[in-house]
Amino acid sequence: MSPIALDAMGGDDAPGVPVAGALRAAAAGIDVTLVGDRGALEPELERALGEAAVARHGGDGVRERLRLAHAPDRIGMEEHAALEVRSRRGSSIYVGTELVNAGEADAFVSAGNTGAVLATALVVLGRLPGVERPALGVVLPATSGPRLLVDAGANAESRASHLVQFAHLGDAYARVALGVASPRVALLSIGGEASKGSSAVVEAHAALARARLRFVGNVEGHDLIATSAADVIVADGFSGNVALKSIEGVIAMLWEELSHVARSSARGRLGGWLLTPGLRATRGRLDYRRYGGAPLLGAGGLVYVAHGRSDARAIESALRTASEGVSAGLLATIAGSVSPAGAT
Repeated sequence: MSPIALDAMGGDDAPGVPVAGALRAAAAGIDVTLVGDRGALEPELERALGEAAVARHGGDGVRERLRLAHAPDRIGMEEHAALEVRSRRGSSIYVGTELVNAGEADAFVSAGNTGAVLATALVVLGRLPGVERPALGVVLPATSGPRLLVDAGANAESRASHLVQFAHLGDAYARVALGVASPRVALLSIGGEASKGSSAVVEAHAALARARLRFVGNVEGHDLIATSAADVIVADGFSGNVALKSIEGVIAMLWEELSHVARSSARGRLGGWLLTPGLRATRGRLDYRRYGGAPLLGAGGLVYVAHGRSDARAIESALRTASEGVSAGLLATIAGSVSPAGAT
């Protein structure tokens, strides 16, 4: 098995956080290739290894699982690099994707510029046969168990045929990565009736009702995390991304309010102390860091996009998710889902 390539220059706190996440993954038995400016990575890696050795009271073979791949260029989070990826072949995103293309890495993980990651994946890896448009799948940390939102931002506009294909891609991912034997697939719309929604949603509804999927119809925004109505929820990238960011904001606001109440009075502090075990368990279930990166479903190789503000735990989770996808044969399963036999 080849290593997982990690964009060590991507994310709000790179290269420190990606390096720390890579060390955690390596300690868990995952081989990682750190991609970035060698001059910046080598001292950061040595510093992190020294701290890890002290914390673990000695070495544990972690260094042997880590490699470096030099990439002199870095695409910033604020850059509109999606339009110029071909001219940025020295970037950590391009070099990391090329490692997958060359078979020197089994997957690529980046917390960097999402647009650049998506565009580079299409330029370097292309699409799986039969795929019209790859889609970004995000695992939502719902209270009743994780479910997949597809598309979460790769395509701002989508035709009915794209939505149908997103459903097949999401069904394949849910079976392999989430362990759901027969995923319930739904369309995100403004009402449960088949006639509700945009023309693309209405047309996709009719097509999915005839597809070889466990299609359960439309769901609304409140079904995304508050109910167990579906395992895979399909949306165009614009609606999906707005829904995702809204969920992130609401969860963050709720935890902030709960923390404020718990600190604001003696009674609140006592209640907070009594509720701490339950709240920690709930927060753990809703923590996006547990689910790693979002896969680009339908690309010609395994590519995962992590959150820009990922910490070391989130990077480790993304690397673990990628490694598990490789071991489970995810790419072949997804390819089969959009074959003429699989997509009817």
